[in-house]
Amino acid sequence: MKKLTLLFCAALVSFAVQGQISTPAPSPAAKIKQVVGLTNVTVEYSRPSMRGRTIFGNLVPYDKLWRTGANARTKITFGDDVKIGEQTVKAGTYAIFTKPGAASWEVIFYTDASGGGTPQDWDESKVAAKTTAEVYSMPMDVQTFTMTIDDLNNNGATLGMLWEKTYVGVPFTVPTSDKAVKSIESVMSGPSGNDYFAAASYYFEEGKDLGKAKEWIDKAVSMNDKAFWVMRQQSLIYAKMGDKAGAIKAAKRSLQVAEAAGNADYVKMNKDSLKEWGAM
Repeated sequence: MKKLTLLFCAALVSFAVQGQISTPAPSPAAKIKQVVGLTNVTVEYSRPSMRGRTIFGNLVPYDKLWRTGANARTKITFGDDVKIGEQTVKAGTYAIFTKPGAASWEVIFYTDASGGGTPQDWDESKVAAKTTAEVYSMPMDVQTFTMTIDDLNNNGATLGMLWEKTYVGVPFTVPTSDKAVKSIESVMSGPSGNDYFAAASYYFEEGKDLGKAKEWIDKAVSMNDKAFWVMRQQSLIYAKMGDKAGAIKAAKRSLQVAEAAGNADYVKMNKDSLKEWGAM
């Protein structure tokens, strides 16, 4: 009887699995990823189709708030702060709402990107940016709602929306110049204190050229006289090289700065090393 019960349960599970039907979504999801200059931009939306219907002024009424697609709210994510017109939009994810009109659309970037459809209670304080986009008429129908990131250049692009015979585009600019200059200045100015510290630590841990490790850790210490953890590593490198006097001097300095910073762990480690080296 027990075996029959198990067989019956297995049959039910098999039937349930086989009974899951896969069909195409009426408004399939889409995702666009685009690097604009040096900024990552992502658009996530669902794509309804015309299916013989009149869209703007009918299915999508004029001058009414629209989710700009179907299903969940259409979202755009900017990897850096961008500008839409003269408005700065902080890095992050926004819902795109629109009010289509016959001659122009109002395009709204809204900070609450979760949920589906338009907000039941509109909150003007959540509007990150608002702009007006001119309507351009196309000679043929675009059957499925389409969003694009086009007109790419080093400093910006255009967020496009196409459906039926309508195209609207919202230009935005990205901080490529600032990011590029900072990158160039960083590389051209040479490694940072953290770079020297990481390189010295790796050579120390892996038993590589200790002369190089000493050179790098000395540079790291010279670039930050408050970094007690860097001075601690300096003392260990000196000790491993047989320079006890140098190790003691570095450990005492690390101890002093760690005590001022209130870091008990580094205070203890330095005291333990100084005792080991006969300096306490």
